[in-house]
Amino acid sequence: MRSRSLLALAGTVAALSLTAVTPASAAGAVLTTANGDVAVGDVLNASLASGTTATLYSSATGTSGVSCAASGFSATVTDNPTAPGTATESLTAHTFGNCTANVVGVLGVTSITVNNLSYTTSVSSSGAVTVTPPSGSTIQTTVVLRTLLGSINCVYQAPSLTGAASNADNSITFTSQQFTKSSGSSLCFANGYFTAKYAPVTDAGAAVTVN
Repeated sequence: MRSRSLLALAGTVAALSLTAVTPASAAGAVLTTANGDVAVGDVLNASLASGTTATLYSSATGTSGVSCAASGFSATVTDNPTAPGTATESLTAHTFGNCTANVVGVLGVTSITVNNLSYTTSVSSSGAVTVTPPSGSTIQTTVVLRTLLGSINCVYQAPSLTGAASNADNSITFTSQQFTKSSGSSLCFANGYFTAKYAPVTDAGAAVTVN
C-alpha cells in the first residue's frame, strides 16, 4: 500500500511539474492579441487614449507650447519573436490634428507633420519602447504656426524616442521626450518636450498585449 501511495505521489508531482513548464514553453510571441500571435506584416494602429492630448511644450514641466486633441499612428510589424524578446515595427504614419497653441505672439497651429518616415520601433517584453530613425537621419517634426507676421515653420529634431507599453490598458506612453529646434524664428521655442499616451494599440481591432 505504501509503495502504491509513493508511486501515486510521484505521478502527481510529475504532472504538476509538466503543468508548470508548459506555459513557458508555449509562451507565444512578444506581441499577441486574443486571436493569437501578431503576424509579421500586420498593421498596428492607435489613437490618443480617451480624454488625453498630445503636447509639445517648451519645457519638461511647463504648460506653454502646442496641444493636440487628436493624434494617431500606424506601424507594420517586421519581426515578432517568441517571448521573451523584442518585436520590431516600421512606423509609417504619425499624425496630429485639432491643435492649439498658447505661445505669446502665436495665433494658432496650421499643421504638425512628422518627417523622415519610416522609423523603426522596437518593443521589448519588459515594455520598453524605442523609436529610431533610419541610419544617417533624425526624428523630425515640422510645426507650422500662424502669427501676426504670417506663417512660420518650426522644425524640431530628436535622435530617438523612448516610451513604455502597458498591458493594463494596451497603451504606449511617451513622456517629456526632448526635441531640439533645428530651424525657425524666435517665436519657435528652443526645445520641445513631447508627451502622449496612445491606447488601445490594436491589430485588426483586437487589443495588443506585450509578453
